[in-house]
Amino acid sequence: MDDNKKVQNAIDKIKILSKKIGMDNNQEKTILNLEDTDNPERKLLTLQSGTWENDEPWFVIDKNGKIHTMLSLDTLLQLIKSLRIAQEENFNLKLEKSIWQNVPIDFQDVWIVAMDEIKKELAKSKDKKSFGIDIDKIVKDIKKKYPNLFLNLDRYLSQTNQEDII
Repeated sequence: MDDNKKVQNAIDKIKILSKKIGMDNNQEKTILNLEDTDNPERKLLTLQSGTWENDEPWFVIDKNGKIHTMLSLDTLLQLIKSLRIAQEENFNLKLEKSIWQNVPIDFQDVWIVAMDEIKKELAKSKDKKSFGIDIDKIVKDIKKKYPNLFLNLDRYLSQTNQEDII
């Protein structure tokens, strides 16, 4: 494939990608070509379209037609912060769902015990992230260890059935 076709394919991909990430396709995008120079330690960025003042991300097309993006450090840090917040919210929702599925008597009490157990698990773990924690297992273990924190539906149903017989 010749260089012009690689660049055009990359530009078409950039249009599709831009739409997926919520950029207006009518909005001018900064697209740069990354070119080799005689010095292997240096590359040349050439403005393909857009302006150097356009908002981020900037799209960079290398000699193989591969697309790269450039972001400012502030934007990258904001992106990482947003991902961490989303990860925390996702973790909290999973924990909440697991607790509710086990029918707590007092949700807040179970939440506090669960968070203490999770902190203990993280302290034992070499990986200090919550990815490897089995939330459902922790809540089930809490239910076994502290059955008074949960409704025992089996016992309740068996008592109800006995009363129905009498």
